[in-house]
Amino acid sequence: MDRVSNEKPRGRPRSFDRDKALERAMHVFWRQGYEGTSVSDLTHAMGINPPSLYAAFGDKEQLYLEALGRYQKRRLESMAKWFEEEPTAKAAVRRLLTEAARELARSGAPRGSMLVLSATQCSAESLQPELAERRASVRAILEERIERGVREAELPRGTDSAALVDFYSAVFQGMSLQARGGATRKRLLAIAETAMRAWPRG
Repeated sequence: MDRVSNEKPRGRPRSFDRDKALERAMHVFWRQGYEGTSVSDLTHAMGINPPSLYAAFGDKEQLYLEALGRYQKRRLESMAKWFEEEPTAKAAVRRLLTEAARELARSGAPRGSMLVLSATQCSAESLQPELAERRASVRAILEERIERGVREAELPRGTDSAALVDFYSAVFQGMSLQARGGATRKRLLAIAETAMRAWPRG
């Protein structure tokens, strides 16, 4: 007679789609911010219970960082594509701001940039170094494209590239906060066009 094993199978198969759950968590954090989002909000949106959330994602901090990483990856890929497609640094920055105007106020999605908003919606000390580094990743791509424009003589000799990066980073951040406050796409595009008038003339 065959012996029946009394051992229970280790673990249980995950009964939810982790990728879809993470996408939903990203939208909750994006809309409500880290501190404005409870574990209950997350589990409700993700369609799972707290033990499943902790087992799959760790704690709330880890889930937030993973959700922010998902958002960040998409935005950096888009920026890299736009900057590669545009022939000049000026055209690349204009593309960044005009695309941002459309994206930041897109209907059906949370308003503003999740990366920018992380500076005002999350005060957890343990997360600050990581959040600052992630926000810096956007600046780094912008800095590289502007410095390339300097090297290729698109910008006048003596242009302060660091100040230019600071300026357009501030414009982007301001547009994000304006969008969060309800600014329309038309208004954001007007801000973008006004900012481009400050581009150094050769």
